[in-house]
Amino acid sequence: MGHESQTAQKRSGAAGGFLPTTTSKLTGRSSSGLTHGPQIKKTFKNFKVTILCGFITILVLRGTIGVGNLASGEAKNQNLIEETNRILTEIRSDTDPSEPEDPEFNSNLTYSLGPKISNWNQQRKIWLQSNPQFSNGKARSLLVTGSPPSPCENPIADHYFLKFIKNKIDYCRIHGIEIIYNMANLDKKLTGYWAKLPLIRRFMLSHPEMEWIWWMDSDALFTDMEFQIPLSKYDSYNLIVHGYPNLMFEEKSWTALNTGSILFRNCQWSLDLLDAWAPMGPKGLVRDEAGKILTAELKGRPEFEADDQSALIYLLISQKQWMEKVFLENSYYLHGYWTGLVDRYEEMMEKYHPGLGDERWPFVTHFVGCKPCGSYGDYPVERCLKSMERAFNFADNLVLKLYGFRHSGLLSPKIRRIRNETITPLEFVDQFDIRRSVH
Repeated sequence: MGHESQTAQKRSGAAGGFLPTTTSKLTGRSSSGLTHGPQIKKTFKNFKVTILCGFITILVLRGTIGVGNLASGEAKNQNLIEETNRILTEIRSDTDPSEPEDPEFNSNLTYSLGPKISNWNQQRKIWLQSNPQFSNGKARSLLVTGSPPSPCENPIADHYFLKFIKNKIDYCRIHGIEIIYNMANLDKKLTGYWAKLPLIRRFMLSHPEMEWIWWMDSDALFTDMEFQIPLSKYDSYNLIVHGYPNLMFEEKSWTALNTGSILFRNCQWSLDLLDAWAPMGPKGLVRDEAGKILTAELKGRPEFEADDQSALIYLLISQKQWMEKVFLENSYYLHGYWTGLVDRYEEMMEKYHPGLGDERWPFVTHFVGCKPCGSYGDYPVERCLKSMERAFNFADNLVLKLYGFRHSGLLSPKIRRIRNETITPLEFVDQFDIRRSVH
């Protein structure tokens, strides 16, 4: 209060100081002629009023113009914000007002991914014989990944989706694997976790030249760019998934395997498995009721709607005939849980080398429980993004090495030179090109 009264006093003194000072100067000059005093005072008074009115008029006009511009600018900004939010809301919406609504799914009917196909092996064999240009003596693989069709609520998450797809493209380029990045929901009933099932089936049928369809979640990335899946190891199997037999059959754990990185052979068996797997997936009552069954049957599973991973575990346990064609892989990290890995990268670089694929240098680091794109998650977004940055740079160093660079640190997007240019650059190609180590 004291400061405010002092400020008010200063303002009052400044405002009132002009008139007495000016008056004293004028009255001082008129002291020799008293007869002219009243007239001079009247003239001066009128002059002051004129100046004051003019000054107030200027302030009013300036204020009016300024407020008008400010109000106009705020209105334009508000309109821009509202339009942007409207567009984002429309993009994020699962419904299209121009399309008729689908009839409600009858929960009494068994859900199907499409028409039943029973002779896919024969169809595919005939097609391959008619298209020999796709046969090169090597089993071809197609990596399928993707992200939601709508923008993330947190914009930084889209940036990390971009980094993760860059990582996958690098790996596929190095190892001669084709890749598809999908952003479309092919089945309105199979959303969320379940969206991969119709994708896998569709790409099997649309790419008969591919022997393996490899699904990888958008929140997983390759951290061992040199490791290559030993496909010849699986000549007798049709499904490869990271998992543990004891957790599956002894404990019936809901984390016995992870479907974030999983390979399907393009064959009739895989189509049949998808047909048996999908009926738990339709959103709504079916998925909710199936979730109750999975929680009751699988150890440690929380109460929530059916997810694809729990459903696959339940299917393999309850219908064991599938297991003779399933390989539960744990000799390397087809799926590596991030919390036990990202803080050990410096130790790995000091003690080990890429190409191992296991806990010494994980093949895949998967950020299970991180939901930077949404509004919920098992871990703080800040921790997840920091760990994602470390994982990406850890892997990206293996790519940059060929070009003579590396990241300044695992938390830095900046890079630094690690060797000088020479007139014999092919020496570096022979020494550092990952493709040479693969071959």
